[in-house]
Amino acid sequence: MNEPKSETQYESILLRVLWMIVYLLVWQVAQFILGAVVLVQLIYRLIYGAPSASLMNFGDSLSQFLAQIGRFGTFHSDQKPWPFADWPAPRTPEGEAPHTVAPAAHPVRDEEPKL
Repeated sequence: MNEPKSETQYESILLRVLWMIVYLLVWQVAQFILGAVVLVQLIYRLIYGAPSASLMNFGDSLSQFLAQIGRFGTFHSDQKPWPFADWPAPRTPEGEAPHTVAPAAHPVRDEEPKL
């Protein structure tokens, strides 16, 4: 006779295996995107002399997301990564200071004279 608890565990592990397969596919796509971010950041650094702040933040968040997938896939965590959890917030950069662009000056409005 099957115990309800073991049957529930079996269903639970099957569901987890399905999620692991989905996240394996997501991992492949995210890994490709991270590689593209690395190349674009390198080109940006060569052109402007400093890395892009937005690429730094996105790259850090994406690498944390990949780490979350790894922890879930290795049973280190039961928490499913994004979209079931919040997207990882970027940490403070520890390397070079990012390239900043000063905000553009606001043009003076060309108003008609009031009579």
